[in-house]
Amino acid sequence: MSWTSSRRTRFTAALGAATALALAGCSSSGSGGDGSVGFITGKGGIDTAAAGHRVDAPDITGTGLDGTGTLKLSDYRGKVVVLNIWGSWCSPCRAEAKGLQQSSEKYGDQVQFLGINTRDTDPANAIAFEKNFGVTYPSIYDPDGTQILKFPKGSLNPQSIPTTIVIDKDGKLAARAMRAMSTEDLDKMIEPVLAESK
Repeated sequence: MSWTSSRRTRFTAALGAATALALAGCSSSGSGGDGSVGFITGKGGIDTAAAGHRVDAPDITGTGLDGTGTLKLSDYRGKVVVLNIWGSWCSPCRAEAKGLQQSSEKYGDQVQFLGINTRDTDPANAIAFEKNFGVTYPSIYDPDGTQILKFPKGSLNPQSIPTTIVIDKDGKLAARAMRAMSTEDLDKMIEPVLAESK
């Protein structure tokens, strides 16, 4: 297989995954976990994995929405990270944006918030979204879902948009919710993982 064919195949797979996410996205459907790796579906559709039974988060990396600089999830190792997958076209993403920003301000240096913007063909739409909702934490621009595909199947991987994932200080997937989040919901996801690192 030529390099061009291989690249085209990877792009087609990434595009297919992004399309599947879009079709599943902007819904509030919950999901069950895989008991073999210790998932627990909690109240409100929050899936968790107990410490010692967690899967490593993939090394998400990409260019920031402003087009300058590279953002890497691994740069935040040692901190709890809240990873939010969103698109400016997604109405539940709009509904949760201000709450996510409020939570990022509340937790300050204790927790790093990081976004993955997907399916926005023009980053200007995503930048306008952030400006409109006052979002100040960084986001990776991932229009074709390449970074989302890095999450291992059978883990607390994103399957719809929006999805919010909490990653523990050791870089492992600790909690996931596949719906718009309130600040109270975020506290329920963040606080137990943050308490582990104290």
